[in-house]
Amino acid sequence: MAKKTINNDDLLANIIKGIEEVKGNDIDILDLREIDTAVCDYFIICNGNSNTQVNAIVNSIQKTVSKELKDKPWHVEGTDNAEWVLMDYVNIVVHVFQKHIREYYNIESLWGDAKITTIQNKY
Repeated sequence: MAKKTINNDDLLANIIKGIEEVKGNDIDILDLREIDTAVCDYFIICNGNSNTQVNAIVNSIQKTVSKELKDKPWHVEGTDNAEWVLMDYVNIVVHVFQKHIREYYNIESLWGDAKITTIQNKY
């Protein structure tokens, strides 16, 4: 049975929805499609205020994407300490940080050539 392909736009929308459902902060979408050395099409970066909120964001993303698109991440790591959780949906990689860890690593600056879209909080 062939795996159905998920539209990047649908996946992006559902990941954002999952983040917003548990009040994830500072959502940025980095469009990496024009960068030759990029490993995926998009990074989505957001942060929570505690390890509990980081795990809630991760769980909300997984639940929303599973329910709406019947898809799950290929790989998830970092949930044990929940300071920086990486969710790999192959074409889209989600980074969920605690705020101070995000500021420390500042991965947006590592991808300076990427087009960055900031999603305004609805709350």
